[in-house]
Amino acid sequence: MKEEAEKPLPSLDSALPEELSILPVKGVAIYPEMSFPLLIGQQRSIALVDEALVKDRTIGVIAVKNEDAEEPGTDDLFKVGTVVVILKMLKLPNNALSVLVQGRHKFTVQKWTAKAPYLKAKISIMKDSATKDEETEALMSSAKNLFSKVVDMSHSLPPELAVISVNIDEPNRLAYFIAANLDISLAEKQEILEIQDSKKRLERVVQFIDKAIKIMELGQKIQAKVTGDMEKVQKDYILREQLKAIKKELGEGDEKTQEINELKEKVKQANMPPEVEKEAMREIERLALMSPAAAEYTVSRTYLDWLIELPWSKGTEDTLDVPGASKILDEDHYDLEKVKKRILEYLAVRKLKADTKGPILCFAGPPGVGKTSLGMSIARALGRKFIRISLGGVRDEAEIRGHRRTYVGALPGRIIQGIRKAGTKNPVFMLDEIDKLGADFRGDPSAALLEVLDPEQNFSFSDHYLDVPFDLSKVMFITTANILGTIPPALMDRMEVLELPGYTEDEKLSIAKKYLIPRQLKEHGLKEGQIAFDDAAIVKIIKDYTREAGLRNVEREIAAICRGIAKEVAEGRKEPASITEEDIHRFLGPVRFFSEVAERTSKPGVATGLAWTPTGGDVLFVEATMMRGGKTLTLTGQLGDVMKESAQAALSYLRSRAKDFDIAENFYEKNDIHVHVPAGAIPKDGPSAGVTMLTALASILTGRPVRPDVAMTGEITLRGMVLPVGGIKEKVLAAKRAGITTVVLPKKNEKDLEEVPASAKEGMTFKFVEEMGDVLSLTLRK
Repeated sequence: MKEEAEKPLPSLDSALPEELSILPVKGVAIYPEMSFPLLIGQQRSIALVDEALVKDRTIGVIAVKNEDAEEPGTDDLFKVGTVVVILKMLKLPNNALSVLVQGRHKFTVQKWTAKAPYLKAKISIMKDSATKDEETEALMSSAKNLFSKVVDMSHSLPPELAVISVNIDEPNRLAYFIAANLDISLAEKQEILEIQDSKKRLERVVQFIDKAIKIMELGQKIQAKVTGDMEKVQKDYILREQLKAIKKELGEGDEKTQEINELKEKVKQANMPPEVEKEAMREIERLALMSPAAAEYTVSRTYLDWLIELPWSKGTEDTLDVPGASKILDEDHYDLEKVKKRILEYLAVRKLKADTKGPILCFAGPPGVGKTSLGMSIARALGRKFIRISLGGVRDEAEIRGHRRTYVGALPGRIIQGIRKAGTKNPVFMLDEIDKLGADFRGDPSAALLEVLDPEQNFSFSDHYLDVPFDLSKVMFITTANILGTIPPALMDRMEVLELPGYTEDEKLSIAKKYLIPRQLKEHGLKEGQIAFDDAAIVKIIKDYTREAGLRNVEREIAAICRGIAKEVAEGRKEPASITEEDIHRFLGPVRFFSEVAERTSKPGVATGLAWTPTGGDVLFVEATMMRGGKTLTLTGQLGDVMKESAQAALSYLRSRAKDFDIAENFYEKNDIHVHVPAGAIPKDGPSAGVTMLTALASILTGRPVRPDVAMTGEITLRGMVLPVGGIKEKVLAAKRAGITTVVLPKKNEKDLEEVPASAKEGMTFKFVEEMGDVLSLTLRK
């Protein structure tokens, strides 16, 4: 470190130049007649100091408003500064300068004259007023007393400052001295510098001192409170330790020791697998070392509670009475023979082989056919607990596997929560709406279910929260779905799918009489003798007021009639009510559904098809028309790509075989063809409407209407072959509901008619075809 040689200092009365070099300084306001050390590192500031030392050592110093500015410009500086004289300068090893300056006069900038190599400005000197009257004396006395109090309360200010302040008799100098040593902001220090009236400056300084005293008093109060609290904690700790020692002498453990011993006993009673018990004991040892006040203590204790309360070895004994189980299933559900047969087979195998693994069943079918209630009946037949969770809209993988314990508020997934709720390791566990699982950035829940629904893996299912394996192989998992197409193939492969396609009219009548009506009578407070339904009335509700594969709407309409009768009974009706076919209109209003097949197909160009939907089968009309134009095929009705391709294939086939069907070979040269499938607001797709589209096109081109009693389904090829399609049972039931008597089906679908109940096939004729020529001969009128 090198010290600059001393040079004579200019006197206070020396004439100041009109133009001064300006040194920007950060975080400090320099006052007249006071010395301040400055550290200078910027090159332009170093150059300024070097030049000043060569000349008269006099420069202007102005505080920087914005301390973040690296090279402050004129806009970043205050307008008022201080003329200073450089008393001493030291060069530091890092090329920076340590400068000691003394303030001489205040000035205000009139005009900036240069910005490079450093700032220069024309200045005008500001004179402070120096009136000294009684009020000024009082302010000075007050300022000295208050500043002495600040020095006494502060740990950073040396006591000598109070003595120095007492010996200052000049008001301006006193104000500057106190302001320079007070812990106030730069803006407040600059404010003191800019005030010219000595009284106002002293008043402002007194305000700042008063504020500093209040802050210090508040800090001392807080410190005293903290110290008092710490002393109380220490006192409590000492008393607790003494209490522990007394209890130990008396042979009594403390509360925490008792809690740890109780947890160990509960872990032993839970009959956990050895690796799980080892993990639980390790967690208890960790808990014993923690303070109950620690946040981790609650997390660890909650985790242990989950481990202890899970049914590691608790299970219900299966009721292996096959005839008894069959009776229970028949009591709760009508028909559904395939599902009942599968459950009874499982019971029979369980009876012969006790350690057999539970099946993973998937009930697939339209809404309202009894998928969820069937799961409850299976649990009742087996004598097991029943747990149901809905997976509709679940998008987070943690819903299945749980959150890791590092997260605040972490919990196990729904599978483990359900097992804990059931209290047994072998409940019937229903995963409802598995086809409505979602996937996003939080993970894919269906992928997490791959382990749950695999008997070869789920014996060691690991939940993220538990982090120990849990055996799910004894659980009987049942899933439900409306559509199988949205279930990932890997998940579908793990499940045994049982179709519940829907009910015929006769089945709905039987279910309504046996289950729905008694249930609604009970729910509406009616006794069996107060209301009776004729079979014809129930059939009218089924045919004219509902159109569905299931029975939800049928039950709603029956409930509406029961509400009407309950109202009459509440108003004083005594005689029993007999609901006949004629009474339905009074309770339910006008007929909502009626057959429009004959009306729709009375003109050429309209054919009746059969479609599969997630809610069951339905009748589909395909309309075709021809108009003058130029070889354009228009397809409307929200058709998917596959359906559009079927229409194009049908048109190509008819163009290639026009002569065989007595169609003008040049029909497409000067005509446009438009194919429309109502209802236009419902999206439609699939290949099974190909036969219907070809029949509608052939009808408009030949001018021969389609038979009103015929409906059809099947996929077509360009060679005119009719290929098999799915959903035959649902489509046949839809045809039956619509009053169709003849159904045209692909030849290879003949085997699927075995699934259709005999009551549905009664009065219907089925025609099986292999090529389109046969279809047109069966469907078009002569």
